[in-house]
Amino acid sequence: MLRALEGCPQGLSLGQVSRQLNLPKSTVQRIVAALETERFVIASTSHAGVRLGPALVRIARSARFGLAEITHASLEQLAQRTGETVDLAVLDGSKAIFVDHIEGSHRLRAVSAIGISFPLHCSANGKALLAALDENALLQVRKTIELTRFTPSSICTWNQLEKELKQIRATGIAFDNEEHTQGIAAVGTSIVGPEGELAAISVPTPSVRFADKRQELEAALMDCRKELVERFGNL
Repeated sequence: MLRALEGCPQGLSLGQVSRQLNLPKSTVQRIVAALETERFVIASTSHAGVRLGPALVRIARSARFGLAEITHASLEQLAQRTGETVDLAVLDGSKAIFVDHIEGSHRLRAVSAIGISFPLHCSANGKALLAALDENALLQVRKTIELTRFTPSSICTWNQLEKELKQIRATGIAFDNEEHTQGIAAVGTSIVGPEGELAAISVPTPSVRFADKRQELEAALMDCRKELVERFGNL
């Protein structure tokens, strides 16, 4: 049920959940009641239904607390240097899950939150994670990914995505050119934590200033990555 709700931030009705999981509505009601008790799901505000709850955010944070704690100061410095929002994401199946988030200082800025999931094929953090996987791991993830078109710029073929992943491996930098959300562009890079955790740092930016700041954002992001790699090597 949690997987069914994962891609539906507005929530699903009990009838929709019942049909999607092929379970009797009475069974769905019992499961929902148990999950609501633990705050894993909460009532949807858009209609009579449920959506993922705040307890999952706490679990996501605790699961990667060490990595988020170690990188947080550097991510704050990156946000201060660029004035833009900075996110830290980890791979979770076919999604990138945000485990840390620092808001930018501009009034017009990209907004996200810890616990939010993003698709891998059309986000800077997601593509950075995909490019960092070895061949076998990428093959397994590929079986679970749907190349959904979120905007006219979304990559929707594996041939096109594989070409971009090859370029990301060569440069270390991934881009989202309004592929997930119109009006938002982003730059991202992958990093391996001190315990082998694969993560991605991304800097989402309103498109109106992305082109002018692109080189600045790339340089700041890679400086942040270099500083973290050096620090991880000394832990």
